[in-house]
Amino acid sequence: MKTDCFRILDRLSCFGLMILLMVGCAKKSTASGPASAASPAVPFKITFQLDWFAEPEHGGFYQALALGLYQQAGLDVSIVPGGPGVAVKEIISSGQADIAQADSTTTLTQQAEGLPLLQVGAVFQDDPSGLLVNADSTVQGFEDLKGKTVIARVEWPFLKFLEQKFALQLKIVPQSFSVAAFLSGKETIQQGYSIAEPYHIVKAGGKEPRFLPTWAAGFRAYAVLITNKKFAREYPAELRAFLAASARGWRDYLENDPAPAHAALKAANKDNTDDFMAASRKLIIEGRLVTGRDADGGPQQIGRISRERFQTQIAQLESLGLLPKGKIKVDDVMTTGFLP
Repeated sequence: MKTDCFRILDRLSCFGLMILLMVGCAKKSTASGPASAASPAVPFKITFQLDWFAEPEHGGFYQALALGLYQQAGLDVSIVPGGPGVAVKEIISSGQADIAQADSTTTLTQQAEGLPLLQVGAVFQDDPSGLLVNADSTVQGFEDLKGKTVIARVEWPFLKFLEQKFALQLKIVPQSFSVAAFLSGKETIQQGYSIAEPYHIVKAGGKEPRFLPTWAAGFRAYAVLITNKKFAREYPAELRAFLAASARGWRDYLENDPAPAHAALKAANKDNTDDFMAASRKLIIEGRLVTGRDADGGPQQIGRISRERFQTQIAQLESLGLLPKGKIKVDDVMTTGFLP
């Protein structure tokens, strides 16, 4: 077939060839439409792996999916829910998924171990992880944690950061991802997400817990988007299109009617109730998690990451002995080159 085409072209005059090229360009321009000049006729398939079960912390992605923003960008995006046993970074490293949500600090430690990961954008400007403290606890701040038992992920770098910064030692009990243990005693302390666990604790009959956020201690990780370096190298336009459409989805989810995302989240996770999703979204907005808590925060910050923040994270992890000094460089582990 290709040989026949070349024979035909060989017999065309230069003028005829120019006409064909002009018509072909016009058709391509018309087919792409105004939504995305780069949209291909056949959408590019992207598998997006979540770090947890589908919840409002992923609301912007589901809004982009429900509103057709990925489709307008020429993408066919499949969102795969995660969970406590899902090894997100290994999934991306092995190419089982193309893009995923993770946290920036544990990603840095695995990048130092050789996983071919690249951090390309932010979901939350400050990871909403922190410590949940019972309302009746004697613990009022980080300095009161000395000798306390904390239910948490044992690999969470923030724990070592606290021990070093506040000269204390913690007893760590592995995280069970349930609020039942937290409700068992007034001195129980547990790792959690500010936009999820407090709601479930109150629903289960507990008092509104105090929340000690990581950023209040000076530990500012991102909830971040990661990809495989090979994917970024081979599909840069598609990666840019995904990040741009996701940013649009997050802004729409925060500023407009969240019903499209919430309907999709309900379909993806039967445990999502209207009340929980509304409460979680409200906390995301009030906490300025997506738009940023700093003076330059706002819609323009959606998805942004900075070299300076990553340099600080690397230095903190090196001082904790979690990264060998000089093992990784900022420009090897992150880039802003794919952001809109």
